[in-house]
Amino acid sequence: MEKQAGGAARGPGDAAGVHRIAVVGSGPRGLSVVERLGARVSAGRAAGAGPVEIYLIDPVEVGCGRIWRSDQPEWFMMNTVADEISAFSGTPDDGPHRAGAGPSFGEWWRTVDPDHPGPNSYAPRAVYGRYMRYVLGAVKSGLPLGVRLHELRLSVVELARIGRGYRLRLSDGSRLCVDRVVLTTGHARPGPDGEQRDLARFAAERPGLRHLQGDSAADMDLEGIPAGSAVGVLGLGLSFYDVMAALTLGRGGVFKEEADGTLTYLPSGAEPLLVAGSRSGMPLPARGRNQKSATNPYRPILFTAERVRHGHAGAPVDFRADVWPWLHAEMSLVYYGTEIRHRHGAGREAAFRAELALPVGAPLPDVAALAGRYGVAGLPPLDLDALARPFTGRTFAGPEVFAAELLDVLRADLAEAARGNVGSPLKAALDVLRDTRGVIREFVDYSGLAPGSHREDFLGWYVPRSSFLAAGPPPVRLAQAAALIRAGVLRVVGPGTRFEADPDSGRFLARSPQVSGSLVAVDTVLDARIPSPDVRTDPSPLTRGLREQGIWTSYVNGSGTAAFDTGGVAVTRSPYHPVGSDGKADTGLYVLGIPTEHTRWFMQAGSSRPGIWSDFVYDADAIAEHALDPAPRAPGPAGVPAEPLRLQGV
Repeated sequence: MEKQAGGAARGPGDAAGVHRIAVVGSGPRGLSVVERLGARVSAGRAAGAGPVEIYLIDPVEVGCGRIWRSDQPEWFMMNTVADEISAFSGTPDDGPHRAGAGPSFGEWWRTVDPDHPGPNSYAPRAVYGRYMRYVLGAVKSGLPLGVRLHELRLSVVELARIGRGYRLRLSDGSRLCVDRVVLTTGHARPGPDGEQRDLARFAAERPGLRHLQGDSAADMDLEGIPAGSAVGVLGLGLSFYDVMAALTLGRGGVFKEEADGTLTYLPSGAEPLLVAGSRSGMPLPARGRNQKSATNPYRPILFTAERVRHGHAGAPVDFRADVWPWLHAEMSLVYYGTEIRHRHGAGREAAFRAELALPVGAPLPDVAALAGRYGVAGLPPLDLDALARPFTGRTFAGPEVFAAELLDVLRADLAEAARGNVGSPLKAALDVLRDTRGVIREFVDYSGLAPGSHREDFLGWYVPRSSFLAAGPPPVRLAQAAALIRAGVLRVVGPGTRFEADPDSGRFLARSPQVSGSLVAVDTVLDARIPSPDVRTDPSPLTRGLREQGIWTSYVNGSGTAAFDTGGVAVTRSPYHPVGSDGKADTGLYVLGIPTEHTRWFMQAGSSRPGIWSDFVYDADAIAEHALDPAPRAPGPAGVPAEPLRLQGV
């Protein structure tokens, strides 16, 4: 028997017959598991079923977790349209909102906010956190008699096997004994490494300097950055936009819309100078204006698992040789098809698509050549390298020249975004990168790619470019960046920006080798890149203890000298039991989400679509079903079930 958090004494399999499940981490993945637990116990409670106790544990805010916490400033925005998101696994019905039946985020937002901006809007992250809390409340209030949900605002610092269950040691010193544990621990917070460690050490030795390591911008110490000081921002991705907003809007600055639709920034005087840079020198492009229905996902014509796998007989595939050509063909189909519709009408576009609906086993078609026969020629080719690295191989005579060129690129991207993700050939084609993530996972997860191709072609080449081109911010963020450049508050240093310590001046220096005269001194270096998940470097006590006990191991793709140690937690297929150092799966534990990134791909996905079961919901439901089974669990062989991976498709 152990002392429970809150004081009650009990243990797994006690005389009361209580079945206890702990969910550790209450971000979107943890909440989804709890929602499916609630739906299953509500729909399938047999007469005489024993009591169930569910513990949802999070150190920051139970129900939404750290990244989505509801008290963060509202200038931190989401990059997915609110109407495309639901944390309920089913749509509302005539009954109360409850597990399995509730409103989408967009529907809920409209009912609680009299100033709701309208359809296809992007919400502050804090608002989504409040929605998640609403979902948790609806799940809790709808639980049947004999089922209780406990919210514990604590950390789990240790997990140990005891008999038929597990003992969790919590951050307040209490212990919780349970029968099943679902680990949805989310983003880790590793310390700086490599060059960033050297910069952090340099700053620590000089009182006037600061180094801020990569993390959610809401958790960075931005308030201590003095007005007028120079802040070097490493990275121009989504976190850059959060930092940009916090140090401008969060300092009292205002963006004014002009008659031509452009923005002008009116400074408050409390801003620092933002000196930003990255390998590309290009801020993340904007998402196209949404023109798609949330309940009608894109269905690929050319890029299907059957076509890519044809002739491979289950062997690992090569991303560059086998997967990318078909994905690029699908993008080209949308790219040229959209232009055909603009020039010649929807009927001709339909005929073009019909010609490309080839039987499995047909050779890869030349989509551009076919488009030429439909009267479309002269469009720039779809080149991911050129789109993601627009300044490669170019040099600029000075910072002003580069800034002018960058503003032209931003202006062109905003024009494409305004045409929409259906109307713009470019933005429609880039949306294919998002819409086919589920298909890509068919080839990536669980060593679907050859080890070298997994490491170099997929993670090294494709993922950075896909993330850059398909996961951008709302267009308003790009417009704000352009306004800040014009106002002199933001300076993008250039492509290949490097930040380095300068002992002679006692400051940091930033420069781009492609922009003459770009050298600039800064007092703060802020790493605006989100660290890549890696179980081997996660410093949290829970993860470290799981590694040391051999309960968590790093997934290795391949064997011998070609093996690729991914850094993702090794898990079985659904319902995702961790595979220990003894090669056995612990079938009372489940690991879902970001810790398993690289074992599976795109685990940072944080929601499903309204009324549509994607892998996001299927994963949570499979864990809920298995965890509710009170039959004793023991470690067993980590075999791969015969059931194939489900296609996400949305």
